[in-house]
Amino acid sequence: MNKPILLSRSNIILFIIVLALVAFPFVMDSRTLTILVTQILIFGILAMSYDILLGYTGIVSFGHAMFFGIGAYCTAIMLSDFESTIGVFIVSIIVGMLIAGILSFIVGLLTLRLKSHFFAMLTMAISGLLLVVAEKWRSVTKGNDGFTFKAPEVFKDRVIFYLVVLALLVIVFIVLKRFVSSPLGRVLIAVRENEQRTKSLGFKTLYYKVIASVVAGVIAALAGSLYAVSLRFVNTSVLTMEITLDALLMTIIGGVGTLIGPLVGSVVIESAQHYLSGLARDFPIFERWIIFFGIIYILAVIFFPKGIVGTIQTKYSQWKIKRNQLDVAPLSKSKESSK
Repeated sequence: MNKPILLSRSNIILFIIVLALVAFPFVMDSRTLTILVTQILIFGILAMSYDILLGYTGIVSFGHAMFFGIGAYCTAIMLSDFESTIGVFIVSIIVGMLIAGILSFIVGLLTLRLKSHFFAMLTMAISGLLLVVAEKWRSVTKGNDGFTFKAPEVFKDRVIFYLVVLALLVIVFIVLKRFVSSPLGRVLIAVRENEQRTKSLGFKTLYYKVIASVVAGVIAALAGSLYAVSLRFVNTSVLTMEITLDALLMTIIGGVGTLIGPLVGSVVIESAQHYLSGLARDFPIFERWIIFFGIIYILAVIFFPKGIVGTIQTKYSQWKIKRNQLDVAPLSKSKESSK
């Protein structure tokens, strides 16, 4: 008899992890750690959005930062030009997600007809175009210098902001899990595995890929809005290639096509960047900390070829198969002896 979905082992483990994260800021009275974990959760949302493209649809995008940047700038500009209240913050998130959704829809229609590498290059070009616009439109964006703004009064308490980000992460995870488990999500996986065969079955694969692009863009904009508020500052760095590469690395290291994997990848990447750059202040050898970061990435790829979560899932599945074979073997022997 199958266990109910809500009582599955994986869901129980995830529930325990969420409870631990809720308790974290009350147990660890450290502002620095709270800010770091908040950043990890925000980039976890961004990485999950990228996993919808790479992991479930097989799309490699080098321009995902443009949606992240749109969310960041929408929230920063609205909180700067209007009152910094929760209402304005919520409206800014909605506006950012709406603009990102429209842009991802247009970009998807224009580029997803192309083959994967051409699509990747064109998304990078469009993202670069937005970066140039942000650099030149100084009356709004203040260019490379960026600008500071006031966050809503309630977010002056970092613990409250942390809990809001955690709640949004859980909601996004549940929504995306339902999305990839739906019939639409199954078609996306079919597109990833063999687009031509999926077309031959009568599915208009372009429409499905555009839907995936819109969903990913909207979630990335949400992450950008939260990121801007976490820093109380925004500049053109939110539109750079570095943001896209971070999302890509988090997805690959954590496990492509797992959703939970990008969250694990976010922990690895953000923690490594934080602590390695911190060591550079005390130990000269770590001044080139990016080299050590590259070594960590290489080791992760060597020992976890399918990502951390993907490799663990594969090993667990193999172990279950072997255990079932060992359980079946004595029964077959007893049947033969009885004959």
